Amino acid sequence: MASSDYARIEQAILYLDAHAHEQPSLEDAAAHVGLSAFHFQRLFSQWAGISPKRFVQVHTLCSAQRLLAERRSVLETSLEVGLSGSGRLHELFVTLTAMTPGEYKLGGEGLTVRYGAHLSPFGDCLLAVCERGICGLHFLTGTSKVDAVASLRSEWPRATFVESAEDTAPWMERIFQVRRPGAAGRPLSVLVRGTPFQVQVWQALLRVPPGEVTTYEDLARAIGKPKALRAVGSAVGDNPVGLLIPCHRVLRKTGIFGEYRWGAARKRAMLAWEDLRYAGAEPHLEREARPTLEQHSAAQR
Repeated sequence: MASSDYARIEQAILYLDAHAHEQPSLEDAAAHVGLSAFHFQRLFSQWAGISPKRFVQVHTLCSAQRLLAERRSVLETSLEVGLSGSGRLHELFVTLTAMTPGEYKLGGEGLTVRYGAHLSPFGDCLLAVCERGICGLHFLTGTSKVDAVASLRSEWPRATFVESAEDTAPWMERIFQVRRPGAAGRPLSVLVRGTPFQVQVWQALLRVPPGEVTTYEDLARAIGKPKALRAVGSAVGDNPVGLLIPCHRVLRKTGIFGEYRWGAARKRAMLAWEDLRYAGAEPHLEREARPTLEQHSAAQR
C-alpha cells in the first residue's frame, strides 16, 4: 500500500471514529477522503480486512471502553504467572543485558547503526538496526526523515551511522510478516538504551498482547510504582521503537485514546489493526513476530 494510501486510511479512521454515532454511509466516508465508493471500499478492506461499516461497529470509543473493561487485567495476570509463563503463552522472550553507568556514558561508541526509510502498513517509517537487533523504529508522518535520523543520533550519540535500506529491508519483512497459524516465529531482538525505570515500563508494555490494551495506572502498578503516573507517561512517550514496544496499547482509564508520539490517528490505526486481527484469537495462533528486548540501561541518564 502506497504512503498516500495510508494517509487516506488515517483520515478515514478519524472520520469514521468522529462520526460513528451517525453510522456514516460508505459514500460519505469515501467522499471525505476523495475516493469513489468502490475504490474506498476496496482500499479500506485491503488494509483492515473488513469493510468500513464493520470497522465502525468494532472500533469506536465504546470498543476501547469494552477492551478496558474486559481485558485490562491481562497485564497483571501475566505478571502473576511469571515471565516464563507469559513468555511461553505469547511467544515473548526477554533477554536483559545490564549496562553499567560507565558503559552508558559511551553512548553507543563502537556500535554501527544501519538505517533506512521504508513503507509500512502505517505509513513511511525509519528503521534502525545494529548487530544486536532493532534499535529504532520511528514513523515519519508529521516529521521528516532528517528529523528522525537526528533523533536517532541523539539516542546513540557516539555510534557510527550508515544509511542502508538494503540492510534494514529484511528486518521490515520480519516485523510485518504474516505467518501461517501455529507456525513458530523467530523472536525479534530489540536493543534499547534507557534508564532502569524506562526499561521497566517498556518491559511491562511487552507483556500486553496484540488485541489488548492497558492504562497508565495499570502500568504504574505493574512495575510497583503506583504513584509514578507522570514518570510512566514520560517513559511511554520516550519509547524509541514504535509498534514493537507497544506504547500504542496504553489508554487513559476513561477509555480515551490520548496522545501518541507518532500521531493520535496512527495510534487509532494500530489499535484497530490489532483489534481486528488478534482480538479473541488464541495466543498460539498469533501471526506477529514477537520482540525480544535487550536492555541497555544506566543508573542515571
